[in-house]
Amino acid sequence: MSRRSLLRALGAGAAGATLAGCGVPAAFVEPGDRAGHDSSATDHTLHFANWPLYIDTDDENESKRPTLDAFSKRTGISVTYTEEINDNDEFFGKISPALMNHQQTGRDLIVISDWMAARFVRLGWVQEMERAKQPNVATYLDPQLRTPAFDEGRRHSVPWQSGITGIAYNRKKLGREIRSTGDLWADDLRGRVTLLSGLDESFALLMQGNGVDITRWTADDFHTMCEQVEKRVRSKHIRRFTGNDYIKDLATGDVLACQAYSGDVIQLQADNPDIEFVVPEEGAELWAESLMIPNLARHKRNAEKLIDHYYEPEVAAELAAWVNYVCPVPAARDVLASAKDEETAALAEDPLIFPDDAMRERLAIARDITSEERMGFAKKWNAIVGL
Repeated sequence: MSRRSLLRALGAGAAGATLAGCGVPAAFVEPGDRAGHDSSATDHTLHFANWPLYIDTDDENESKRPTLDAFSKRTGISVTYTEEINDNDEFFGKISPALMNHQQTGRDLIVISDWMAARFVRLGWVQEMERAKQPNVATYLDPQLRTPAFDEGRRHSVPWQSGITGIAYNRKKLGREIRSTGDLWADDLRGRVTLLSGLDESFALLMQGNGVDITRWTADDFHTMCEQVEKRVRSKHIRRFTGNDYIKDLATGDVLACQAYSGDVIQLQADNPDIEFVVPEEGAELWAESLMIPNLARHKRNAEKLIDHYYEPEVAAELAAWVNYVCPVPAARDVLASAKDEETAALAEDPLIFPDDAMRERLAIARDITSEERMGFAKKWNAIVGL
């Protein structure tokens, strides 16, 4: 199950989204009020909140997490690891009361999607990291992920894992290739196509299909895309809008082509080699889910050490081999390539984990939806989707 496939543009945390969208002045935290007393020097602990199924586990004992255990053994820092993030908005609603009221969240490190991370940065709810104390991040972070529009220089965020939103299809059942987003609208796919229901997950790929540069898309680009999708809903070309259930539809053959995430497709291909993933000729969205340190975290230095631990190529390779998303540490490729196990070594050649130069040329990071745009855009999109 993918973390990305659990998301919704507006969900349980709609009230929190409204707060951020309106830019309530009381919610913003000034830079001087973000740091708390750091107990890292005397308290060798750390609370790390992440998504389910997003870290390596021991084959014989799922309660053991080898890369995390190695960090504790090397540093003496004990990590309380919780899999409590099931939805970006839901988690926003859970910790926003503390953050807006200048209180501790009880968490030193969290992982959220970059579109939600943008909201945290705008509100001043996360601390700037001391990159001088994170040499691995400074050296090995994928250049393509270094400068998101919402966080210049990645001062407040570091990618945990990355991925691609593209197209998945069953080549054997369809009987032909899909090469572009426009191929989804062919007559033989009427009623056999699904799109993702979440606005933040859907819009970029659809705009790219129109030839839009998603790093600088406009409101006109958004409305044009919505009109096209609405027309295809009325004509019943689009079967439905989905969350993670597109995986089941594709596996059973009820759907022949769909918007999909690269990490999901790698897992599907293990059971069905006829499933293919395409980065369309017009391009696809490269996204990340990032590590952030909330305001007033009690163990900021410990959190920075853990982040840097995961940017050692050997550690990044071990994690990538388990989660199968785009690795934010390209140097991990050589580590996997040298593995004695053939199946592990083969991951180094998988472009969905380590995109090659040709694929990277077609990948772009979309500018995020601003707080001023979000409410109106979400209302329009959700009316089309039926949320």
